[in-house]
Amino acid sequence: MGPDEMHPRVLRELADEVARPLSIIFEKSWQSSEVPTDWKRGNITPIFKKGKKEDPGNYRLVSLTSVPGKNMEQILLETMLRQMENKEVIGDSQHGFTKGKSCLTNLVAFYDGVTASVDKGRATDIIYLVLCKAFDTVPHDILEPALFNIFVGDMDSGIECTLSKFADDTKLCGAVDTLERRDAIQRDLDRLERWARVNRMKFNKARCKVLHMGRGNPKHDYGLGEEWTESSPEEKDLGVLIDEKLNMSQQCALAAQKANRVLGCIKRSVTSRSREVILPLYSALVRPPTWSTASSSLGAPVQERHGAVGESPEEGHKADQRAGAPLL
Repeated sequence: MGPDEMHPRVLRELADEVARPLSIIFEKSWQSSEVPTDWKRGNITPIFKKGKKEDPGNYRLVSLTSVPGKNMEQILLETMLRQMENKEVIGDSQHGFTKGKSCLTNLVAFYDGVTASVDKGRATDIIYLVLCKAFDTVPHDILEPALFNIFVGDMDSGIECTLSKFADDTKLCGAVDTLERRDAIQRDLDRLERWARVNRMKFNKARCKVLHMGRGNPKHDYGLGEEWTESSPEEKDLGVLIDEKLNMSQQCALAAQKANRVLGCIKRSVTSRSREVILPLYSALVRPPTWSTASSSLGAPVQERHGAVGESPEEGHKADQRAGAPLL
């Protein structure tokens, strides 16, 4: 609930009564290019991300704004997204806040190219780039994720290697089996640094890392601006742990640990052991993390490890038993 203290339930239950006055406000706002003052205010709440809790930089600020204002934004956003889709405004490298794309499409498309390069015997480097509080430092009128995609759309301009984006998380990848290919990555990093400077953005260089992959990797150093980018043996990419050997066993172990913790919580909290109670809980809380790990981390179709998509919870439960999944 925003600073106007108008609860969404009020609008939902009084939809017929408030539709007309709100449409008048929306129309006047659109024609005058002005927004009601209350819609510009927000209740700011810091959300902890990761790292040390005493570091303010490890928090993301979330703004709770007026519900009627968000309703108008949604109407405009839907129109804008249709226009963007028809005009093909967003490039193929962007997977965040884009229709038909997701974290999974980003990971599969990007690492398919990485594994293909490594399988050919080429040493390959990945540079993980993070914009410094992108949604806080961009001017206010482009904070909307869809507009942010437009804002970073020209980041790809002139890039020689493979660039993949999920909102403000960016990955750059290229083979480094020759010095020329290594230099191509460095030229791309120089372009990205210039892009950030021109657009009043900054890379969080402490969080930008290099992952060296492939046999005989020369482990080159790369500069980002005036600083060297540190190498790392593993990085977490959109929730999936990637190491320099492309070994997903640790990611699978973490997913199993999480599933076991949830199972333990269910066992302690729910006294009933009836099928009608346990199977819905298992399907809703335990299987999703293991499904996503199986499909994105292992690169195998979901049905190969967890039964066919669309199966019943009981069939999926039996499939997990056969696969050795954690059980109650």
